[in-house]
Amino acid sequence: MEHTLLNLLKKSEKNCRKQGFRSKQYKKGGNCMKENRLSVLMGAAFLMATSAIGPGFLTQTTYYTETLAASFGFVILITIILDIGVQLNVWRIIAVSEKRAQDIANLVFPGLGVFVAVLIVFGGLAFNIGNIGGAGLGFNVLFGIDQKLGAIIAAAIAIAVFVVKEAGKLMDKFAQIMGFLMILLTIYVAFSSSPPVGEAISKTFVPEKTDFIAIITLVGGTVGGYITFAGGHRLLEAGIKGRQSLPQVTQSAVTGIAVASLMRIFLFLASLGIVAQGLAISKDNPPASVFQHAAGDLGYKFFGVVLLAAAITSVIGAAYTSVSFIQTFSSTILKYQKATIIAFILISTIVFVALGNPVQLLLLAGALNGLILPITLAVMLIAAYKKTVVGDYKHPAALTVFGVIIVVLMAGMSIYTIATNFSKLF
Repeated sequence: MEHTLLNLLKKSEKNCRKQGFRSKQYKKGGNCMKENRLSVLMGAAFLMATSAIGPGFLTQTTYYTETLAASFGFVILITIILDIGVQLNVWRIIAVSEKRAQDIANLVFPGLGVFVAVLIVFGGLAFNIGNIGGAGLGFNVLFGIDQKLGAIIAAAIAIAVFVVKEAGKLMDKFAQIMGFLMILLTIYVAFSSSPPVGEAISKTFVPEKTDFIAIITLVGGTVGGYITFAGGHRLLEAGIKGRQSLPQVTQSAVTGIAVASLMRIFLFLASLGIVAQGLAISKDNPPASVFQHAAGDLGYKFFGVVLLAAAITSVIGAAYTSVSFIQTFSSTILKYQKATIIAFILISTIVFVALGNPVQLLLLAGALNGLILPITLAVMLIAAYKKTVVGDYKHPAALTVFGVIIVVLMAGMSIYTIATNFSKLF
């Protein structure tokens, strides 16, 4: 018996060493599985957050700060609440069902999963073209090189993440490091712009004006399309699933929203400081203008770093999550998952280099992104009450009600947006 236990201990220690943990952890009573699980949970949270924080995220935040000033704080507050409602519903159902979203959708209604997957992949590919372009612009700001050459370099970096053997772990770490870097640099710029913090706090709760479309835009940009499922699918792939994992899944979902929201808040404060000083924000590149006004040439270089980090992590998140939506439909795609992800990134890069930013495609993808959220969230809410999906699991009624409200709001505004801008999309 003692010999068997010793062999098991050695085997466990060997596995931990493969994961990058040292044997002294055992002497201190540590547990490599717990640390690895925490790394995955944080990685999923940051994958979701950094998928959301892309070039569009930076531009939207700056634009609406200039439009609404300190009252934009109220929009951010409402957006955070709605984002949490979306993620808690979706991630919990994925964890309990132990299935990816497209497979859940197919159980709700045969063929629905294929439809949802097509929407997610198309939206992810279109936005990835914009993300690749944003990364190229980041290299241009930092080193003055051509934007298309910068896009190719950025694509190579993103592909390198998936080439390594432990791609999942590297993706987790890369997302965390880039996330922290973006937040730290934005905090520096926020302090440099000397924003009226007191006014921002007061108008966050008692706004002078608000913009319903801004709320819809921010919710769609933070948890719309593929972003909704980025972290949930990552946890599922890492084996963090089942009812016993719900507390950790909830914690990871809230952490992801918190990271994205923290970035948005500090970018809002940085922009507000510039607006309060009466300085003009460039229409061509609003966030770059804010960084440069706040911290001069150094601030402009900081913007290049933030844009590059935001764009590359969004490329990784979009590629990984989009492919996760089609890999269960084909054994070949599942077998060659990494190769498919790399092909996804290459196609995005080739389109950008050949055509530049295809505005019409991005507009159409943006409209579809708004529609994807209410469709997928509605499917998840229905699935939460189907025994063939979740067994005898009881979904919290409060989350269901909250989810239904979000579905109605997002669907209504998405239909209105498409109807009023249909001619611009084609």
